[in-house]
Amino acid sequence: MLNAAWLETFATLCDVGHFTRAAAVLHMTQPGVSQHVKKLESQMGQALLTRDGKSFILTPAGEAVLAIARRRRAEERALQDALQHDDPDRGLVSIACSGSLALLLYPRLLALMAAAPELSVLLEAMPQARVLEGVVAGRVDLGIVDHSPTHPRLAGESVGQDELCLLLPADQPAPRNFAELDALGFIAHPDGYAHADALLGANFPDAYPGADRLRQRSFINQIGQIPEPVLRGIGYTILPRSGVDAHPGRDRLQVMPLPVPVRHELWLIRRRNRRLPARVRRAWADIADVLASL
Repeated sequence: MLNAAWLETFATLCDVGHFTRAAAVLHMTQPGVSQHVKKLESQMGQALLTRDGKSFILTPAGEAVLAIARRRRAEERALQDALQHDDPDRGLVSIACSGSLALLLYPRLLALMAAAPELSVLLEAMPQARVLEGVVAGRVDLGIVDHSPTHPRLAGESVGQDELCLLLPADQPAPRNFAELDALGFIAHPDGYAHADALLGANFPDAYPGADRLRQRSFINQIGQIPEPVLRGIGYTILPRSGVDAHPGRDRLQVMPLPVPVRHELWLIRRRNRRLPARVRRAWADIADVLASL
C-alpha cells in the first residue's frame, strides 16, 4: 500500500512546484520533503521527478503517482464532507414489521420519499422472529415487535399499543355468545390463531375451546385480503387495529365490542450502541408518531 503521508507530500510539492514552498505549506523541513519523495520513489522502484535547477519535471511514473495522489485526496475530502453533513433526505432506510403495521405505515413512508427524492425506504413484512434476527444482524435498521427486546445487542422504545379487533360485516348483528360467533366461521391467517387464543380466550373463558377447534371457513396469508371474506359475510376474523384502520373497506367493517380488551405493546427496536444516521432517526420519529395514534 502506498504511504498516505508520502503521497500527500508529493501531491503538495507538485501543486506548489517548489521544495521550499512545499515544506512551508506542510510545516516540514525541506530535507523532510525530499526524504518523503525519495521513500515514495523507493517504494515505486523508479524516479518520479527529475530536477531542473530549482524546479523539477515529473517523469511518466511521477505523473501516474500524482494522479493517484489527487484521486485519494478528492476521495478523502468527499468522505469528510459526507461525515460532516448527515443528510436526512439521502440514503437507504430498512424497516421490518408485521403485515398489518406495514399497511398502516407505508402511506406515511411514501409521503416521506415523495418529499425526498434521494431517500429510499425498504419496508418488509415478516414474522417477529425474523424482525429480531434482521436487526441483530444489521440487515434491518428499524424493527417493530410486541415486547421489549431481550437480546443484548438490541435496544428499544415502547411507542404505543395495537388493540386486537374482532371483525364482522358492518350490517351483521353482534353474536350474543361464543356459539353464535363460532357458527359464523373463522377466517384464519398466520397470526390469527394466536390472536384468537388471546382475544377469545379472555372474553369467552368458559366456552372457548382453543384456536385449533374453531370452525374455520377460510385461510389466507395476504394481509390486505384477510378482511375480504368478512366483508362478504363469509365469516369473522381477528386483526390488530393497525390492519383494520389501514384497510380500504374499513367503513364496511364493524369491530365487535368485547368486555375485555386485549392490546399488544409496540416496541420500536434498533441495534444497541449504533449511532443512527439522520435519515433513520427521522424515520424513527415518523413511525413513532403513527403508532402513538393507534
